[in-house]
Amino acid sequence: MAKGTIAKLMDRGFGFIKTEEGRDLFFHRNELEGVEFNNLRAGQEVEFEMGQDSKSRPQAVKVRLAEAEVKEELPSAEETTEAPEAVEEGSTETQVEDAGGDDQGGDDQGGGEDEV
Repeated sequence: MAKGTIAKLMDRGFGFIKTEEGRDLFFHRNELEGVEFNNLRAGQEVEFEMGQDSKSRPQAVKVRLAEAEVKEELPSAEETTEAPEAVEEGSTETQVEDAGGDDQGGDDQGGGEDEV
């Protein structure tokens, strides 16, 4: 598969790839695989196959981001996973929520006042 860099993107759904040989090669948004046209940026590395349009002019087909570009766009495991809070070894502390809302703790049977 040939490699190149996105040289220019046109807002009408097509662009040009600068090939490794230094040639500008046309591509159309319909030839993209695994990426949306709106997510492309000039300077991104891509892989593609050589093809021809309906008038036998050369164009890039089966265009997709190069492996290095795909890895950079995906968040790393460190960014997506939060480490659990550390618990001190040997700690017996437990946290109990007071569902009664009286801020008195305990069993919520009368808000801590004795009934006679």
